Amino acid sequence: MSGKIKLQKYSTLKKVATRLRDDLNENHFVLLYAYNGTGKTRLSMEFKDLSKKRKKDPTSDTLYYNAYTEDLFHWNNDLENDTERHVIINKNSTFFDGFKELALDEKIFSHLERYADFNFDLDFIKGTISFKKQVKNPKFRLGSEEPERIDQSNIKISRGEENIFIWCIFLTLIELVIDGDESYERIKYIYIDDPISSLDDNNAIAVACDLARLLKRGKNKVKVVISSHHALFFNVMHNELRKTDLKSHFLHKNGTEGYILQATNDTPFFHHIALLAELKKASETGKIHTYHFNILRSVLEKTSTFFGFNDFSKCIYDIEDEVLFSRALNLLSHGQYSIYQPVEMNPDNKDLFKRILKAFLDKHTFQLPEIFA
Repeated sequence: MSGKIKLQKYSTLKKVATRLRDDLNENHFVLLYAYNGTGKTRLSMEFKDLSKKRKKDPTSDTLYYNAYTEDLFHWNNDLENDTERHVIINKNSTFFDGFKELALDEKIFSHLERYADFNFDLDFIKGTISFKKQVKNPKFRLGSEEPERIDQSNIKISRGEENIFIWCIFLTLIELVIDGDESYERIKYIYIDDPISSLDDNNAIAVACDLARLLKRGKNKVKVVISSHHALFFNVMHNELRKTDLKSHFLHKNGTEGYILQATNDTPFFHHIALLAELKKASETGKIHTYHFNILRSVLEKTSTFFGFNDFSKCIYDIEDEVLFSRALNLLSHGQYSIYQPVEMNPDNKDLFKRILKAFLDKHTFQLPEIFA
């Protein structure tokens, strides 16, 4: 990246949402990185609501996936008998418009079988979904007529499995939008917020690649915003979509004054870079709180893993006071310090923090964004 990147400041999430829609006038995709607590979910709702306010229509032009999407599904665990466990869906949501006329079970399962080993029965009339899994049949014997495996019905799936099931439903709806199904002909935009919060890294990569492949197939049919706090998912999506019409941003909360957007198109934006920028700003202003030691150690651990070291202290190896710095990080990063109830460090620890951070940044060169300017 060359030259200074211009930062755009916005006083409200509604204005950020308007900016994202403007970006989509010239691009097929907008990719947004922001760590938790920034307001990504609220931003997705502001984006969705903009069309309703402009045309005074109760329906939106946006199909979205966020925390509200997951709330459309809730469990009935049959507490009385503990046998008929199933999920109840909110049939009144426009999210399920396509289910009223179409049999979507096979389409959903074509996605689900890539990520999970269970199956499901969807009854849209009743508004229920039950789950089943094939297990070994205890009655099976060689030469008998009993099948080797049987369905175990009405099982309770894990939260991660539930999230991936809902995600597979959403992928099916994206297909309907791309294919021009009349149930979703109102949809001009898709907004996806943090779809892989419960997945391990392997599945995160698989989800990102599958999503990118599907979205590229429909890039002339619908415009898409994707926001995430997951650095690996963000970077896979960036690499998969960078040869398309892509606009990419880092979103940062600008204290009490609103929000900052920084373009990240030239290079993917990593979470630890944002954290280092925050630590550097804290060091320069002297507003250093106890939880900043936790953040600093976390960054050192990620850096040591990247270089293949077995200990974070290797990142400050062969520098003056390395033993003191290593002990201080071990001692001062063990507290359960909350970012919501910050406690300012005493002067001696502030000085120690500044020295450790400077030593680390002097040893390892990072290009830090000026997100606090």
